[in-house]
Amino acid sequence: MSQFTNHNSKKIEKLLELSEVIINKNKPAAYVKENMDTIESIMPSDVIEIVHILVEKGYPINDLKKHIAKLLNLFYKALNNFETPAPVAGNILDYLQQSSTVLEEKLNDLKEPIKIINKEGVTKEALLQIEGYIKSIKPYVNYFTIKENLLFPLIEKYWDSYKCVQVMWSIHDDIRMYLKQIPEIVKADSFDLKQFNVVSSKLYFDLKAIRFRDEKILFPQMLLSIPDKEMDRLKHEISQFDFPFIQIQNIEQNTSREPMLENNGEVNLDTGSMSPEQIIMIFNHLPVDITYVDENDKVKYFSTPKHRIFPRTKAIIGREVQNCHPPESVHVVEKIVDAFRNGKKDDASFWIPMGQHFVLIRYFAIRDNKGKFRGTLEVSQDISDIKLLEGEKRLLDWEN
Repeated sequence: MSQFTNHNSKKIEKLLELSEVIINKNKPAAYVKENMDTIESIMPSDVIEIVHILVEKGYPINDLKKHIAKLLNLFYKALNNFETPAPVAGNILDYLQQSSTVLEEKLNDLKEPIKIINKEGVTKEALLQIEGYIKSIKPYVNYFTIKENLLFPLIEKYWDSYKCVQVMWSIHDDIRMYLKQIPEIVKADSFDLKQFNVVSSKLYFDLKAIRFRDEKILFPQMLLSIPDKEMDRLKHEISQFDFPFIQIQNIEQNTSREPMLENNGEVNLDTGSMSPEQIIMIFNHLPVDITYVDENDKVKYFSTPKHRIFPRTKAIIGREVQNCHPPESVHVVEKIVDAFRNGKKDDASFWIPMGQHFVLIRYFAIRDNKGKFRGTLEVSQDISDIKLLEGEKRLLDWEN
């Protein structure tokens, strides 16, 4: 275990130097040749440390994704041969790896019609096959949602060098985009083979790359560095997620709630008082998703209505709000919170289509009686039905 988790500082310095030589294209071939011994001794934890440092140095995420791909190609043999622990049956990482195994089969099926349209010409039958295979792959985006909502918060909590997750999240979003673009290309009046090949190649490369990075770097390091009790707690959270391509039986659900007070007294709400149980019930029956972030940008609370719009798990409690968003949009979140903190704004609203639904997302500055900023409230609501309302419906007509 110590071999896996402990790095040699000189080795990290050498690998970082190698990384920046490749990034800056400063005669990398010669440098690589001179440092093959170091390259061949690479460990998964070394990669995590190097990527964290590169992100900290301020390299743009889009540039880093390309450079890290080159680095991992260089490290591939050593990482692939490195002996790493495997998750036990029933572990969330085991479920994720099962999903990836099925994905591999689907990607292999997709290759055939792509070969046909490139070698024999575009046919309607081949395009329909491609469309069907892409549709069958789409559920895999749930894999990314599970990672982002369950694994990433734990990584941030237990790893000092955790910023590899920012790069991963960006790649997740790239894959989501490719899965949306390919059906649009296939269904276009004029099929663009060149554009299709570019996008499908990126999709294939990124899906394969994510699997390798998860199973050879991320997951083994989690198994060795995150307490078993924390990993076991995830069993209480996974019931709200659909694992792609596999059915999970007898999922353990946590139905207990931590008491809000040490005694059984009611909470004084100024305009009335209620028991903690009543407060919980009220928040969870509101037709909106609520998330509260305190004045220190830490997630403190989220409601759990019957149908949430955006997934939340207890793993995000205590997490910095900046880490709850992909790197490409985090600057917008920071701008909103700064405007609230500085008193320039009190609210911000956004609305987006989500499949057949139309979602309104609103942010509110929370201030105490003295006007001091005490945090941010996010309220999300499906307003599809509200948009369709016309005329009037009186209270006495509620049964109709």
